[in-house]
Amino acid sequence: MCESDFLKFLLTRRSIRKFKKKPVDLNLVLKILDVARYAPSAKNSQPWEFIVVTDEAVRERLSRIHMWASPIRKAPIAIVVVCDKDASPTSYHVDCANATMYIMLAAHALGLGTVWIQTLRNIDEIKEILKIPEGKIPIAILALGWPDEKPEPKPRKRLEEIVYMNTYGNKLLK
Repeated sequence: MCESDFLKFLLTRRSIRKFKKKPVDLNLVLKILDVARYAPSAKNSQPWEFIVVTDEAVRERLSRIHMWASPIRKAPIAIVVVCDKDASPTSYHVDCANATMYIMLAAHALGLGTVWIQTLRNIDEIKEILKIPEGKIPIAILALGWPDEKPEPKPRKRLEEIVYMNTYGNKLLK
């Protein structure tokens, strides 16, 4: 695979909110999570753990945590990224966000789709649903399945709006 293929791969990943009613083999999910183990983390703390949710009733409960969580109900699998805040007290959010992104990219590489469901305003509710112990924080939920849509890319800010040279506010020269 050449450089442009890798860049195209990254640029073609989309958030998928509609899934085919087709099961996902657990071995594929485990392959994805095996890749996620290699995400970078501060001091190689690897503070993540993963809950694979296949139970329809549990996915239904998770899909009601907020109005944007409904894709969890429609996906055959949800993956909850749980972080041990004691293992990485200053960077567990970022460490587990890295693992979440690795899951999304590995799923995309295998032809599966995902959408990141925000969890940080519903931590206690998610912990109760999934019996997550104290000291562990659900950082993200990913709805995962075979895509049943092909969304167009959303508009992005221009580089000139977000890139500075040497100090903040020093505009990128073209």
